[in-house]
Amino acid sequence: MDESLEVKGEGSTRRLFDLGGVDVAWCPGCGNFSILKALKMALAELDLKPERLVIVSGIGQAAKTPHYLRCNFFNGLHGRALPAATAIKAVNPELTVIAESGDGCMYGEGGNHLIHAIRRNPDITCIVHDNMVYGLTRGQASPTSLRGFKTPAQAAGVFHEPLNPLALAVALNVSFAARAFAGDIEETKEIFKRAISHRGFALVDVFQPCVTYNRVNTYQWFREHTYYLEDSYDPSDRVEAFKKALETDKLPLGVFYVNRKPTFEENLSLYRKSLEPLHRRKVNMDVIGELIDATRRG
Repeated sequence: MDESLEVKGEGSTRRLFDLGGVDVAWCPGCGNFSILKALKMALAELDLKPERLVIVSGIGQAAKTPHYLRCNFFNGLHGRALPAATAIKAVNPELTVIAESGDGCMYGEGGNHLIHAIRRNPDITCIVHDNMVYGLTRGQASPTSLRGFKTPAQAAGVFHEPLNPLALAVALNVSFAARAFAGDIEETKEIFKRAISHRGFALVDVFQPCVTYNRVNTYQWFREHTYYLEDSYDPSDRVEAFKKALETDKLPLGVFYVNRKPTFEENLSLYRKSLEPLHRRKVNMDVIGELIDATRRG
């Protein structure tokens, strides 16, 4: 399946973010293909350059996404994409930084990091492929699996409440929260563009059907159980955003909440006098020596 995006430039066609000739290790029909395509489209339409983009992921099928993009990327430990992404953005605020992984990685092993990333508000985008199952480890229930969902490891069915990432994010007063559906590439692309353009922490939960290990939450299931927020919806209304996030009969899609506030980088004392990235600054070895000595003294 060719998921490249051709972008017409001056007299030539450029494949901005496509590696080309790479074997993709996803099952045919996997929702990850659509997310990858929507992301390539969004990045190209935002006129971003591969060399100015860093995608950070953890472990899992979704975490393989940056392997299929022409850009800088960092593959970290399971659940640990957000700390690395926060550090990269802090060291060089000029970069566009995207943290990307699946629901197990971001909401399970990485749930604590998600909470504190929302609190810190780094200027990064967090894209979560939410298929309600662990795909790489062959079909265990994930934090977002619905009640009653049966797997070989949960033969009697999941009996606890699924995590509601958008309700959690809005409750923590996140800077940007949205939900997309991989079955609608065009709308997913538009949501990605808004999230990446937003200044602050932007969470995008993407419903992504797993065609191998989740035969319940299929493309058809999502089409029947989702709807798009109305054009008149006001994403600045936190109370209404929380109400929408709690809906379960039909699951809303779109941008739930936008709350512009100072970013983690803007709050750092390092950037109060100068916005020059740290990697361009002259290293003061005397200061570093003092810090090392202070650490040794305890």
